[in-house]
Amino acid sequence: MNLNATILGQAISFALFVWFCMKYVWYPFMSTIEKRQKEISDDLASAARAKIESERASAESLLCLTQARLKAQEIIKQANQYKVKIIDDAKHEAEKEQNRILSQALEQIVHERKRVADDLRKQMSKLVIEGAEKIIEHSINETIDIDLVDNIINTLSYED
Repeated sequence: MNLNATILGQAISFALFVWFCMKYVWYPFMSTIEKRQKEISDDLASAARAKIESERASAESLLCLTQARLKAQEIIKQANQYKVKIIDDAKHEAEKEQNRILSQALEQIVHERKRVADDLRKQMSKLVIEGAEKIIEHSINETIDIDLVDNIINTLSYED
């Protein structure tokens, strides 16, 4: 009997131990394990979402970078077109200025030429008059001399 009472005592002790563990140890332990499992699964899901979000952000950044490069190329193209336009405008303005300066120079040359021609005519007429006076002083035939002076004056008048 002694063996049966020991087994019965051990069975009762084991049942109390199992009941105590189930009541005070098992459920808190299992709830902690379930919390950990839930946290781990949430973290894994969050990591997967973060990976997907990272790949999406990477694709978006690549797209933005490509768009920025295209926009930069367009800006460079517009700047080159503007540069060419400015150079063409400057050339056109320089040509206009050159033509204006040339026309002014030609006008000055023509004006100076007329002034010099007038000065030469005046000097020539003085010389002709002086020559005519000398001829008249030594000449006997006045009608021939007057015809000669008139002929010289007419010749000078036609050169204008």
